[in-house]
Amino acid sequence: MSDSAAGFLNLNKPLGPTSHDIVAQLRRHYRSLTGSKKVGHAGTLDPLADGVLVICLGTATRLSDYIMRGRKVYHAQIRFGATTTTYDAAGEFLDRRRADHIHRADIERALPLFIGDIEQVPPMYSAIKVRGKKLYDLARQGQTIEREPRPITIHSLKILAWRNPVLELEIECGAGTYIRSLAHDLGAELGVGGYLAGLTRTASGAFVLSDSLPLEAITNSAEWLRHITSPYDALTQYTRVKLDAEDIRSLRHGRFIRRLPSIADRTVFAFDAAYQLVAILEPRAGRWKPRKVFGSHSC
Repeated sequence: MSDSAAGFLNLNKPLGPTSHDIVAQLRRHYRSLTGSKKVGHAGTLDPLADGVLVICLGTATRLSDYIMRGRKVYHAQIRFGATTTTYDAAGEFLDRRRADHIHRADIERALPLFIGDIEQVPPMYSAIKVRGKKLYDLARQGQTIEREPRPITIHSLKILAWRNPVLELEIECGAGTYIRSLAHDLGAELGVGGYLAGLTRTASGAFVLSDSLPLEAITNSAEWLRHITSPYDALTQYTRVKLDAEDIRSLRHGRFIRRLPSIADRTVFAFDAAYQLVAILEPRAGRWKPRKVFGSHSC
């Protein structure tokens, strides 16, 4: 497999299929072109959500966790006056209430409660595991169990439009945030209930919607190979260093190398002179330890 076929694709996921469906379709196509079946994604989108879905190709699948940690931006539609089992439009309605008394000023007063480092209870219909079982499997069996709040970060919430009972909101947040839970919790705070009526992810780390490719452009030709983003360009939120040949040889033999004293980050990405990824480094006293090592021209 050539170097150019390993990296990341910025896919504009359509409404309808799951993220798993998309990966399965691309895996077949990628294998026919490259001989490799290593395809994954960096951050799930629900079937009723569209927008940026970062696809990991080849050895870049080993970097999915790092891509997922980047900031996300969403354009959400929240409908007040009802709640659902799934916290979105796919679920069964639980109750309906009048929301015509809600004004923009009420929403503006409530939004600051959800900004910053907060705790969020995940929805029952989620892939989080409790005692070895996924919550959505338990929910489909009619079970509801206590869920522990999880720490998340919401950097900003911006009202894009308000046409009662539908709020359009831009959300900038960290990894692990459930926008469905945010919709549900905001509706509860306003006393009228709410659910997520629509969602578009407009950015994930370095990947933005305006640069994304439609699914058809990927599955109908091999032209998409030239749109692959390298790890060097995708990992812009992390510290990146270029190493000489001697340090690269040491890392590939599992040895520690001298750490640059000006860099104390817990995660550092090391590249060679050709901007090919060599290793992921972590500090150990005055040295760098290789956390993950990539073979010659692996990414």
